[in-house]
Amino acid sequence: MIFFCLNCTSRMLHLYYFVYSGYMSPEYAMGGIFSEKSDVYSFGVLLLEIISGKKNTSLDYPGQHLNLLAYAWHLWCEDRGLDLMDEGIADAFLVSEVMRCIQLGLLCTQDHATDRPNMFAVVLMLNGESNLSQPKQPTYTFSRSPAHEVPSQEESIRSMNTITISTVEGR
Repeated sequence: MIFFCLNCTSRMLHLYYFVYSGYMSPEYAMGGIFSEKSDVYSFGVLLLEIISGKKNTSLDYPGQHLNLLAYAWHLWCEDRGLDLMDEGIADAFLVSEVMRCIQLGLLCTQDHATDRPNMFAVVLMLNGESNLSQPKQPTYTFSRSPAHEVPSQEESIRSMNTITISTVEGR
């Protein structure tokens, strides 16, 4: 029984890491549906991480943004996509190439798999052999609560035990 619980805990921790590290596509994380577009989603996250020099789950984004995708979308909407770029690579690439990669990263991380390009199309887009469509606004963009809405530490230490324990005994 202890082994079973430890094994379940280990599986849950692995699932938690992949879902909340931001590389798992929404359809797989929420419904267990996997397709070739799931890899496209992961590629889009990696592309945005390379451009920004930050991890998707890093919490040091300006404003109220909790992850890289929300921050990238915010900058894209304000025509400030270049603000996403890591300063260390600023002089190494053309502005048009960087903006194209940001747009492609946002296209690859669309909420719905049907809105994402397949990898063949991604390669064509990276080579400039195909036009990029405009990314759609994400359904969910996670953000931090303003300071006045964050509960104090005393308020947030509450918990409720709702576990029911059953004991099975033989006759």
